[in-house]
Amino acid sequence: MENSTTFNLSTPGAASVLIGDPTKFGRVGEDGTVYVITPTGDRAVGSYPGKSAEEALAYFVKKFEMAASEVALLAARVRSGAMVPSDAHEAVNKLRSQISELNGVGDLEKLAQSLEKIPSLIIEHEGAYQVRKEAKNAEREARKSEAAAIKEKIVTEAESLVDSVAWKVTTARLKVLLDEWKKAPRLDKKIDTDLWKRFSSSRNKFDKRRRTHFSKLDGEQKKVAATKEAIVKAAEDLAKSRDWLETAKKYKSLMDQWKAAGRGKKSTDDVLWNRFKAAQELFFTAKNEDMKKRKGSMIENLAKREAMIVEFEALLPLSDFKSAKKKFYDLMGKWQKIGMTDRKKRAAFDTRIKKIEDEIMEAERNFQRKSDPSAKAQANKVVESLAQAVENYEKQAAKAEAAGQTAKAMIAREAAAARRDWLEQAQKGLTEFVN
Repeated sequence: MENSTTFNLSTPGAASVLIGDPTKFGRVGEDGTVYVITPTGDRAVGSYPGKSAEEALAYFVKKFEMAASEVALLAARVRSGAMVPSDAHEAVNKLRSQISELNGVGDLEKLAQSLEKIPSLIIEHEGAYQVRKEAKNAEREARKSEAAAIKEKIVTEAESLVDSVAWKVTTARLKVLLDEWKKAPRLDKKIDTDLWKRFSSSRNKFDKRRRTHFSKLDGEQKKVAATKEAIVKAAEDLAKSRDWLETAKKYKSLMDQWKAAGRGKKSTDDVLWNRFKAAQELFFTAKNEDMKKRKGSMIENLAKREAMIVEFEALLPLSDFKSAKKKFYDLMGKWQKIGMTDRKKRAAFDTRIKKIEDEIMEAERNFQRKSDPSAKAQANKVVESLAQAVENYEKQAAKAEAAGQTAKAMIAREAAAARRDWLEQAQKGLTEFVN
């Protein structure tokens, strides 16, 4: 049978060229048998019961199409260099066997001829296969190197984070690095294992430090909580106190203790602080209300104190410390009975009163000293000693002058003069003693 179609394995759509017009290569007998037309005669390939002649013929044409497609695909793969030559030869042998026994309708002769061209095509494209193979190997090595670099970078960063104390940030970062590790391509088992050990070790070291830190922190926070609980309890016990001044001081002390206790767990600190603040506000609200009520009486008390301070200061200068002392304490009794006064003005008054009290006390000490018999005896002794010294130096001076020792006489007279001055002072002090 003539067929002007030439099959070219390098032509796209080679399979469709092989198929051609099915009516040229097959027919259907009256009994439904399908025949393939070959140069050596017609050969029965089968039947398709229950189908029309066209459908039966199309069924067997489809079988031919599939075989032709496999031949074309094999040729294309060989040309691309994607197929291992030995595998390609094996595929040719397999297709050769299939085509020789193919029950399909098409140009079986040309299909077989086309298949026989593939071995030479395999030889022709072995170089392309080698180039492709080397390119793939190079690409694979490049990917491995890239993957190794990626994982080495991940590991190096993880190792740099081992001693970090930014617990939250570092934990999050290590999680990101772990995700990046999982996404990175796998390497050779040994390299991958070694890198993973380093990465895992770094994560474990940091995690151990983190757990140790928070375990210690938990213990410290419990201590802080216990300390602050005691502070809050003390604050709550003081909330209803009406000793405004002392309690205010105690609240200040409790606040200092709170600050010194350090920071605890935020949620616990917040609860305790709210309790402390509530107790403090309860006290100071009551204190402020009371202060408002007392404001009027404080003005009256200030006027009383201003009047009394004049009486205090009238005690000076002192003429009789005993009567002044009695008057002072009488006034102090009245002073203490006056109610609350503005703190700053009260402090100024107290300073003025203290000055008066100090003068009275000093006068009393002087009196006691001058009425002390032992002190008077000691003063007498000093006077007698100085008088004797004056007499002795004057005798020495007279004796030196008689002997013509002018310089020695001068020294003796100067010593006598000095002691005479001291004697006058001592005699004056002696007269101040009370008999």
